[in-house]
Amino acid sequence: MEKRVNFSSCHFADSSLPVLPYIETEATRSLGGMSLDYSDASMSPSSLAQNHWCNVAYWELRTRVGRLYPVHDASLSIFYDLPQGTGLCLGLLPLSPRSTSIQRTRGKIGHGILLSKEPDGVWAYNRSQHPIFVNSPTLEHYPYPSLTVRRVMPGYSIKVFDYEKSCQIQPPSDLVHMEGPYDPNSVRISFAKGWGPCYSRQFITSCPCWLEILLNNHR
Repeated sequence: MEKRVNFSSCHFADSSLPVLPYIETEATRSLGGMSLDYSDASMSPSSLAQNHWCNVAYWELRTRVGRLYPVHDASLSIFYDLPQGTGLCLGLLPLSPRSTSIQRTRGKIGHGILLSKEPDGVWAYNRSQHPIFVNSPTLEHYPYPSLTVRRVMPGYSIKVFDYEKSCQIQPPSDLVHMEGPYDPNSVRISFAKGWGPCYSRQFITSCPCWLEILLNNHR
């Protein structure tokens, strides 16, 4: 059963982005993962491999907040304000006092995003009142080496990971715009703040509040 949402009042900031009005569906196809942290006994490789299609990590600048969150259902709401139904509430994580920039950005997360596993890939729907910024190996303009960061306005969604394209990805030869190890099965989403060559923040670890989606597609 599909539920369509009318976003006629929303506008793109960049018409070149492959962003579509959101369609919520029941999906059946699974995907894949990234570098995992097994510091907790409950997060061992054997337990992580059981029925989950991705793990979600929440970061503030260079600091990961809370544990990896395994996702078993076809969709997951990630939000800050309560109540927003079931899902990952960032406002309930053990957040310590941080910079003014982090505190302001936390206040912009609001209803957050809906992450959805679909037959053709993984989609993220922006439910907040502010843009989100996305980087994914399947959104890159190959063979161009520059980092691609897509802006998604409120009320719109984007396919953050394409299953078919992921099988054709080759590791980039130029990693100058990347920080940390390259992973072909990870997606990074920043709330309200962009990064990369077109922004003052060159790396996502300079963004106040961001997510790392660790897919289990080819692992």
